[in-house]
Amino acid sequence: MRSGGTMELLGAWYALLCCLFLAVAQAKTVHEKWDISDQFAYPDCVRKLAVTINGHTPGPTIRAVQGDTVVVTVKNSLLTENVAIHWHGIRQIGTPWADGTEGVTQCPILPGDTFVYTFVVDRPGTYMYHAHYGMQRSAGLNGMIIVSVPPGAGPDVAEPFAYDGEHDVLLNDWWHKSTYEQAAGLAAVPIVWVGEPQSLLINGRGRFVNCSALGLASCNETHPECSTPVFAVVPGKTYRFRIGSMTSLSALNFEIEGHPMTVVETDGHYVKPFVVKNLNIYSGETYSVLITADQDPNRNYWLASNVVSRKPGTLTGTAVLAYYGGHSSPRDVPPTTPPTGPAWNDTTYRINQSIATVAHPAHVYAPPPSSDRTILLLNSQNRIDGRTKWAINNVSFTLPHTPYLVALKDRLQGTFDPRPPPETYNHTAYDVYGVQPNPNATSSNGLYRLAFGSVVDVVLQNANMLAPNNSETHPWHLHGHDFWVLGYGVGRFDPAVHPATYNLRDPILKNTVAVHPYGWTALRWRADNPGVWAFHCHIEAHFFMGMGIVFEEGIERVGKLPREIMGCGSSNGGHH
Repeated sequence: MRSGGTMELLGAWYALLCCLFLAVAQAKTVHEKWDISDQFAYPDCVRKLAVTINGHTPGPTIRAVQGDTVVVTVKNSLLTENVAIHWHGIRQIGTPWADGTEGVTQCPILPGDTFVYTFVVDRPGTYMYHAHYGMQRSAGLNGMIIVSVPPGAGPDVAEPFAYDGEHDVLLNDWWHKSTYEQAAGLAAVPIVWVGEPQSLLINGRGRFVNCSALGLASCNETHPECSTPVFAVVPGKTYRFRIGSMTSLSALNFEIEGHPMTVVETDGHYVKPFVVKNLNIYSGETYSVLITADQDPNRNYWLASNVVSRKPGTLTGTAVLAYYGGHSSPRDVPPTTPPTGPAWNDTTYRINQSIATVAHPAHVYAPPPSSDRTILLLNSQNRIDGRTKWAINNVSFTLPHTPYLVALKDRLQGTFDPRPPPETYNHTAYDVYGVQPNPNATSSNGLYRLAFGSVVDVVLQNANMLAPNNSETHPWHLHGHDFWVLGYGVGRFDPAVHPATYNLRDPILKNTVAVHPYGWTALRWRADNPGVWAFHCHIEAHFFMGMGIVFEEGIERVGKLPREIMGCGSSNGGHH
C-alpha cells in the first residue's frame, strides 16, 4: 500500500510536470508597438484633440492566451505631456514596476522617450488598459485586453459556458473640453465642475445630438470615426459580449434591445449565471454576457448605454445589432426608439444586481474565514484652502514626485509622508446622511504598510457630499490584486454587527467594485503580491481630487528595479 501510494504520488507529480511543461511550451510572447500622439478625432462627430495610440482612439485590442508574455513598446510622441499606461486587472505578479501608475510604480514617460512594458497575463478574462497620468484617460488613451483560455485547459480554468462567437464592447463617456481645462476647473476656487459628458461612446463612436443643426463649425456628421458601430449575429447562434466600462465619470446601464443577457464573467472571474434585461456597469468593471440571436432577423436592434446614479444630461449612447441574412441593411436604423433603461436614481435595483453577482458554483475560491486587519475608509467630500476635494478618513491623497516603489526599494528618505493615514474614522457617531459640520480636511501622500501574506479587510463607507441630499456611486479599483466582495449595505457600517452578514460561501472575486449612495461595501484580500499598489475611485475627477490611497506589501521581496522607471523626484536610476 505504501509503495502504491508512493507510485500514485510520483504519477501525480509527473502529470503536474507534464502540464507545466505543456503550458510553458504553449505560452508565447505577444508584441505591441505603440506610438502615443495627439490627433484630431471625431468620436462623436465633433472635432477634438485626442490622445491616440497609432493614430486611433480607442487603442488596439490586445489579444493573448493565459500564460503569454505581453511586451508593449510605448513611444511618447506627445509634444508637451508625459505618459504612463496601466494594465487594468493584470495583477503584475513579479513585475510590479510594469503596473503603469505614475507616482506609484514608475516615473512617467517623457515626451520623445520610449518605455517597454513586459508582463504575463496569468488568468483568462476580459481586461482593459488606460492612461494613468493626470486626467489623460479622459482624452482617449484606453482599450481592451482579451485573455483567452489555453486549448485543452483543465476544468479549473475552462469556461463553464458555451457560445458560438463573441463581440467586444468598450463603453465610454466623452467631453469636448480638454483635460487641461477640466483639471484647471477642478483645482479652481470655487470649483468649476467637469459637468455631464457631451456624449456616450460605444467602441469609441457616438453622436453629439444634432451638431450640424447647432451650427458647430467643428461638426462633421458624415465622418467615418462617428459612424454607428454594428454588431452582426447569425440567427439561432449564441454570442458572448465582452463589455468594459472606461468611463471617466458615468455609471452606465447597458442593454441589447429584445435580447436578455446572461451574466457569466466579471473582471476575469466566472459568475453564477443570472439573467438581466439591462446591465449596470461602473467605471473600471468588465463583464461577459451571453445572448441568443433568437429575435426577428428582418429588423435591427439597439445596443444602448444610459447614465445612472447621476441625473443624466447626456443622450443615450447607441450601436446596432444586425442579423446576417435578414431583410434589413446593417446600417438601417432600428424601427424603435433607443431604450432609456431603468430610472437613474433607482439605487435598490443596482444594489440587487451587485448582490446577485457571486462566484460560479464550479469556480468558488473561498476567502479566509477571518482577517488579520480591518481598515474602515470613509469617502467624503471636503475642502482644503477653499478648494473642493475628496478625502478618505478626512485625508485627501496626493501623489509624491518620487514613485513609492523606487523610494521604498532604494530607501530614499523624505520622499513621502512617513506617517500612515488613519485606519478608521468616528464610525459610531458619523452621520452618513448629513452634511459635515466641519468639511475641512488635510492632504497627505502617506501610505498603508501591510504585513506580507496577511489577510486584509477594507470597508468602504459612502456618505453625503457637501451639498445636502446628495451621495454618488464610487467605483473603487485595486491594483495588483483581486478581492473577495463580502457584502453590501445601506447606511452606516457597524463593525460590531455587519461582519456577521458577510458572504463567506461564494463571494465573487473582482478588481473593481461599486460603493453605492449612502452605502458600504466590504472587501477582503490577501497581501501576497510584493509591490506598491494604488487603490482609488475610478472616476477620473475624483481620483484627481484626492480619492485614493496606496498599499505596500513585501517590498523586500521585489526584485531589481529597472532603471527605466526612475529619473524623477529623488530617484536617479539607482542600482537596486
